[in-house]
Order: sequence, then structure tokens, then C-alpha cells
Amino acid sequence: MWELTKSFRFEAAHALAHTSLGEVSQEIHGHSFRAEITIRGTPDPATGMVRDLGLFEHALADVQKTLDHKLLNKIDGLAIPTLENLSRFIWDRVQSAGQVTRVSVYRDSCGESCTYFGP
Repeated sequence: MWELTKSFRFEAAHALAHTSLGEVSQEIHGHSFRAEITIRGTPDPATGMVRDLGLFEHALADVQKTLDHKLLNKIDGLAIPTLENLSRFIWDRVQSAGQVTRVSVYRDSCGESCTYFGP
């Protein structure tokens, strides 16, 4: 069994109420995010690949477009735009990529990440 991981970056803003960070978190502010999507499978005997990377990238493009340069609080279906909810939101939208085993979302500048492994 193999796992193949592809990532994409997006820039977005959000505001989070009810954190111990207070006003810093409550005001609209932006981050650079990186999402990693991992799929599992066995390489196709004809191609030698678990998933063609071009097809993998195509499967991620819509969710990247949905998030990039957006105010995350206004995205339908995202709810509260935390790392936890972002990783689940992406998971729900990349199922066409293959057998998804995990989705990780990083805020590298803050040294934070969250990984969702599915229901």
C-alpha cells in the first residue's frame, strides 16, 4: 500500500470569536495556509502511479479556488473558520481525488496545523 500526498497554498482572512487571544483573533486578519491531501492506493500496473498527479491536482483545484483570497467566515458550509473546520471542509470536497486518508492544514507562520483523518 502506498500513500501519495499533494499540497496547495491559499491566502485567506478570517475572524475568530471566543478565543483566549481576544481582540487579535476577533478582528479580521489574514494568513498564508498550506493544505496537504493524502490518498492511499496501489499503483496502477499500466501507469505505475497510485494517481496521475495531474488528475490529483485537478481534483484539488476547486477547493483551492473556493478558499484562496477569500474571507473564510463567508464561505458556505465552513462554519467557524478554525484549522479543525478547514481540514474537514477540504476533506469533504476532495473525495474525487482518490481514497483520501488525511487532510492537514498548516499556518506555517504561526507554527500551527491540524490533521483530519475522516469520520
